[in-house]
This record gives sequence, structure tokens and C-alpha cells, in this order.
Amino acid sequence: MSLWKHYLLPTSIQEAVDALSELDGTSAVIAGGTDLLLDLDQGRHPPVDTMVDITRIDELQQVRVEPEGIFIGAAVTHNEIIHNPVLKENVRCLVEGCGLIGGPQVRNVATIGGNVAHALPAGDGTIALVALDAQACIVNSEGETWLPIGDLFAGPGVTTFDRSRELIKGFRIPLSGPGEGSAFDRVMRPQGVAIAILNMAVWMRFASDGSIESARIAVGPGGPTPFRAHALEDLLSGRIIDADTLHESARTLQDEIKLRTSPYRATEAYRRHLIATLLDRTIGRISAQLLE
Repeated sequence: MSLWKHYLLPTSIQEAVDALSELDGTSAVIAGGTDLLLDLDQGRHPPVDTMVDITRIDELQQVRVEPEGIFIGAAVTHNEIIHNPVLKENVRCLVEGCGLIGGPQVRNVATIGGNVAHALPAGDGTIALVALDAQACIVNSEGETWLPIGDLFAGPGVTTFDRSRELIKGFRIPLSGPGEGSAFDRVMRPQGVAIAILNMAVWMRFASDGSIESARIAVGPGGPTPFRAHALEDLLSGRIIDADTLHESARTLQDEIKLRTSPYRATEAYRRHLIATLLDRTIGRISAQLLE
């Protein structure tokens, strides 16, 4: 059975959004297709009349430094993120998160925009972007809008924007400044199942005296949408990293996060147990980065 009837290859953003507007909800945007094609084949996605392939649009495949920060096009692959020197220097947690997605074949075609648009609460690239306080650019026939990345998610697999009529142009992330670092880590099933039992991205800025000026922590899955640990971030402000801080941080996050037992991932109790381990790992790696 055919999964779609027509296939378009626009070469500009305007051509793509015009096509989406004319197709009136019967289309789907495709780049790598590593999630979408499986969803179509297994009946988790409504039937598609027309696929709109965005991989020929040059602007969506760019990584560039702008006055507002780093722009990452939605069609940039995970493999390209992993090997980009600007991203390695400025957004380490995103590079680390993308490096854990699938295997080499998947990373060569899967895109950062697709990871976000799939809207899973534990998407590795998505969790990293949440910790980096990224902005996302949504484009439709009427123009483009920049939104905080957290505003894109309405529930597991559900976005606040219409994926059949709108597309993600890209993401904007602030350049890294003095005393800033980030890290990503996750625990996954031993047999290599792609989904994470629990993942975490942490961004921190340290003052000259070694105290934490600011922190952003994202965890997945920590609720129906990608989870930002605001209570823990408030706790860490002004603190020095020591054993007491790490212990109190783990308890705060355990109280704040919404975990559940999953037959495909792990029990709620086991995931709660992992929180302290992931905090220790990520914060430890950020400290090591700042000593490099």
C-alpha cells in the first residue's frame, strides 16, 4: 500500500509553505523521515496525500553565527551537528545529545527539526535545546514567528503548530559566554533500544567565585512535554557545587518531576533512582569543560 500519492521537492521556504497552504492539511513535511515513515507504515499518522520534502532548501541546512546567536536550520542532520566546530564550542549538550540518537545510518539522515517536530517528551535533541533556552522559528503562508522552544509542545507527539500547514525553519541559540558550559547524558536499555530510560541536559553559568549564577535543566521523559526543572534551577542559583548541593538538588528534582512506569522504558522507581546519577554526571562534565 502506498503511504502517499504525490511527492514535492521545493527549493525555497516560500515554495514549501505555499504548497502546504494549498494542500489544506493533506500533506506532511519530510526531511530524514526516520520517525514519519515508521509512523505512516504502522498507522500512527493520518494518511498523507502529498509529501513535501524540505531537503533541497539551502537555508534549512545551514549553521551560521548571527548577531542574535547561532542559527541551526531545521534540516541539519544530527551527524552534521556532531561534527560542527562552532556547535562543539558553544552548545556541547546538543552535540552530545545528537551523538546518542540512533546509529550512524539514522544520524546521517535524521534532522534536528524532525526530532523537535515529533514532539516526544524525551527526544534527545529536543531536551538539549530546551536546556539551551533555544528559540524556534515557525513559518507558514503568512510569515514567520520566533517562539521559545517550550511553547511548541502540547502533549506526547502533539505540537502547538500545525505540522501539515507549517514548518520549522530553524533554531536560535545564544553563543556561549565566559563561565558557561553544558552537558547531556542519558541512561538507555542495555540491549540498545533507541528510547531513553531517562535523559538530562544541563546548562550553567558560573560566577568568578565558583558559585552558580544561572542554571537550566531539562529532563525527559519528565511529563507529557519536554520538562524544564524550574524549582531546581531556582535552588541552584548562588550555590557552590559540593556534596550537599548535589544531594539537595537530586531531592528537589525528584519532587518536581513527573515520572511514570513504562513497559518500554523502566519503572517509575528506577527512573527516580537515576536522577542523582545523571545530575552528578552532567554537572561534573560541565565543571571539567570549564577547566579545559
